[in-house]
Amino acid sequence: MRSLMNQTAKGKFYVWHSWRPEEKENPIVQDFIKFMSQIEGLDSIHTFGGIVFWDDKYTDETAIKRMKESLRLSLPDLKNHVGDIPYVLFTIQPSDDCYIDTAVEDIQKKAGELINQGVEKAAIGYKKGYIMNYATKEIAEYLDKGWQVDEISAFTTDTIPPFYTILFPSEVFLDPEKHFNHAAHKSHELIAEIMSYYDLDERGFCVGTHNNNISTTFNHRYKGRILTDGERTMVLLKLGIYYSEPIILKRPVRIWMRYFLNRLPTKLRHQLLTFYYHKIYDEFFKS
Repeated sequence: MRSLMNQTAKGKFYVWHSWRPEEKENPIVQDFIKFMSQIEGLDSIHTFGGIVFWDDKYTDETAIKRMKESLRLSLPDLKNHVGDIPYVLFTIQPSDDCYIDTAVEDIQKKAGELINQGVEKAAIGYKKGYIMNYATKEIAEYLDKGWQVDEISAFTTDTIPPFYTILFPSEVFLDPEKHFNHAAHKSHELIAEIMSYYDLDERGFCVGTHNNNISTTFNHRYKGRILTDGERTMVLLKLGIYYSEPIILKRPVRIWMRYFLNRLPTKLRHQLLTFYYHKIYDEFFKS
């Protein structure tokens, strides 16, 4: 929240909250909507059609149906906000994570350059960033140096993290079927397979870690050099969280279960997840 409020392009973007349909009458959600409406300079949109991007917890067939239905239910509520502008920029905001203060401004500037060149379909993002321990506010560089080797194996850090923006013509963005065909992708690492990807050459994001993370911890493989105190202060200021209190959370049973699940052999873990997300979903929730 604070990193969004700290953006230099304040007032030039919306924060889109996509809720599940059943949350529409939830009093906690209603209190949150009221709270967001009172934040000066931060404009929010709330839709109740579900998640509007690919949810990889499900099989491909189910994920496609869910995404298309979410777009069908949600996009009409954005029509008045889009108005008569010719293009829309859809930026992913991962939970727990932050952007630096100039992110929106830099993304919009790059998009303008591409539009002037006749580009109408592209992804703009950051490959470089930081990773932070929210409990201690310790910060390290997020590696982007290609192939690395640790005690487990060789691995590459030259991937596309989930910090990118998709450029849409407005007419495509607001049409559920065209929107899906323009931008549907199974994972952030694969976005460059369906459209041109343009990297902004600076450290533009911060991955936040805490005790309730399932897979991304502060000792993640992509963790690089620890910042000095002076560097850390500058980054905290750019993220807008210099004065934020450390976040220390207790790990609930659900997270402990996922923690141990992630340490099972890959094949067995995949079978268990498939059973949970596909079989149980189809049994109890599929209409």
